[in-house]
Amino acid sequence: MLLKVILFIVGLIFVVKGADYFIEGSSALAKKLRVPTLVIGLTLVSFGTSLPEMVVNVISSINGLSSVAIGNIVGSNIANLLLILGLAALFMPLKISISTVWKEIPFSLLAAASLFFMANDSIIDKTSAPVLSRTDGLVFLMFFIIFIYYVVNMALTSRSQFPEIKTKSNLFIVLSIIGGLSVLILGGKWVVDGAVAIAKAIGVSDYIISVTVVAVGTSIPELVTTVAAALKKEMDIAVGNIVGSNIFNIFFILGISALINPVPMALDYAVDMLILMAITLILFVYMFIGKKHEMERWQGASFILFYILFVISIIIRAK
Repeated sequence: MLLKVILFIVGLIFVVKGADYFIEGSSALAKKLRVPTLVIGLTLVSFGTSLPEMVVNVISSINGLSSVAIGNIVGSNIANLLLILGLAALFMPLKISISTVWKEIPFSLLAAASLFFMANDSIIDKTSAPVLSRTDGLVFLMFFIIFIYYVVNMALTSRSQFPEIKTKSNLFIVLSIIGGLSVLILGGKWVVDGAVAIAKAIGVSDYIISVTVVAVGTSIPELVTTVAAALKKEMDIAVGNIVGSNIFNIFFILGISALINPVPMALDYAVDMLILMAITLILFVYMFIGKKHEMERWQGASFILFYILFVISIIIRAK
């Protein structure tokens, strides 16, 4: 147990330093490629910081641990929005681009809605048990391809608007991105291992661990990266990381997970999916309350409060 606690602390240090280098390298790459930092945030940063969720889900699906697979993704996406975006907005009000407000956030809402309806289509089909089937997984992957096409098209059409800027060397960019991401993921793994060991030692159930401890643990790269980007005033990376991660988690990671092994659903999952849809919709509405297209500190505080209430609801439902 002592070793797990030590790894937990060292892991936290690793993710902080790894995120710092990862953000610096990603920002430099955007300037070198002459594309908006939003494109890098939606792709490289969001996919990179979602690797822990992918590893956890693929291993869980292979081993038939469906409660961990679905709980990890739903819990991570809720933590991304409420906890991570909330904390980032507390540190620094987040100016959000018009593209993100009208395209990426609605696409994230589509992902949440698709997950809910596909996971609960037994109500329509009148089958005995709800399940996320291999066909559902294929549909998710098709949505993911559409999203990638959209981002690539955005990058190609916007290049002419960005002049060449002298930035860091190619070697620095590569080492910062690969090295920073490696340290970030390694530190995140140590944090998750330590947190799970501590949770199990005090008798917490697998589902609670997957939706809270594992979900937040695998979201630590997003957490530190988003807050670091906000402090560096790289708002498009900060917000793009969260929105892109939520899309990636559902359409790609759950798509792959369902292809490996169909994921049976439980009532708790449906409740949490509805919560995910609701908070994604609230994020969209927030863009038009107060300062337009900006997430203010009070909105960030409300998201953190919502997350605390969510965790309390999970504990109550488990009991």
